[in-house]
Amino acid sequence: MLRAFALGVVALLAVAGGVFAFISPPRLLSHYDRLAGGHAGASQVAEGVPFGSKGQRLDIWAPAAMPQDKLPVVIFWYGGGWAKGDRASYAFAGRALAKAGFLVVIPDYRKVPQVRFPSFLDDGAEAVAWVEDNIAEHRGDPDRVAVMGHSAGAYQAVMLALDAERLAAAGADPGTVKAAVGLSGPYDFHPFTSERAIAAMSHWPRPEETQPITFARADAPPLLLVTSEGDETVRPRNANNLAA
Repeated sequence: MLRAFALGVVALLAVAGGVFAFISPPRLLSHYDRLAGGHAGASQVAEGVPFGSKGQRLDIWAPAAMPQDKLPVVIFWYGGGWAKGDRASYAFAGRALAKAGFLVVIPDYRKVPQVRFPSFLDDGAEAVAWVEDNIAEHRGDPDRVAVMGHSAGAYQAVMLALDAERLAAAGADPGTVKAAVGLSGPYDFHPFTSERAIAAMSHWPRPEETQPITFARADAPPLLLVTSEGDETVRPRNANNLAA
């Protein structure tokens, strides 16, 4: 049953991903989406919920018509080169996924220059732990949790799906994550060449530990990696190498 859930998640999120994989700036898109009626069929059921140990906060989106059964959960991390972005700017993503039948959690995470690797990943792991412990109170099913992200957020999602030890260190069961979706994400990018990657990760003495491809394993949750041949910011080889 859980395998069927995971396959269903990746199929639905592939459709949703096409809507916002290449959007900039996201805050304007969220505003336009609302003006165009994108809020119909979805509602924000919680805003600024505290989680973790560093003052992080998250928002929760749900279908406007909640079913009696608990909903499958998607944790979505936004992109921004580990240096910018906020959960409110990605309200359009929360609405789109909620209308597809998911309970959607959009957490914030600390960014460069306030922190560097691995602090933003630790924030993500604490978000997974919070969902595991609390999402049932919001009508979410803790046994059906997928992670998803765009760009640097895809790095968060895929890294957390693969690095079981990081989830465990945050108090989360690594088995909580049943599937992961990465939209235009960096997974195999050392040596570092971009200014943002250098700022976020070049200090780390073991650079292989910053790379999702290092943690690839046969028993990982199902992954859907969405990329574009024309993407010159996050090259398609990132997804191709990890998939191989």
